Amino acid sequence: MSEVTTPETTGPLTLFTTTWCPFCTRLKKLLDEKEIGYAEIDVESDAEAAAFVESVNNGNRVVPTALYSDGTTATNPPASQVRAKLAELAGA
Repeated sequence: MSEVTTPETTGPLTLFTTTWCPFCTRLKKLLDEKEIGYAEIDVESDAEAAAFVESVNNGNRVVPTALYSDGTTATNPPASQVRAKLAELAGA
């Protein structure tokens, strides 16, 4: 098995999603309402991103998975948790 690399991030938050996932849609809607920016990667069209998601979720392709600028991840996080983490990163 080859080593999975963490995707390069350009901002404080990258969301790994699919187009059909209702949890992804809800999280993006809540973040959009609060004008919280994020990069989005569709794991169905990006094999490397899918491998990364599986590597941080015990081999499962669970979405949404959030990747923060400090390299930490969260699986299917509530929007309030995402906002708290981003506030923590901004204050660091």
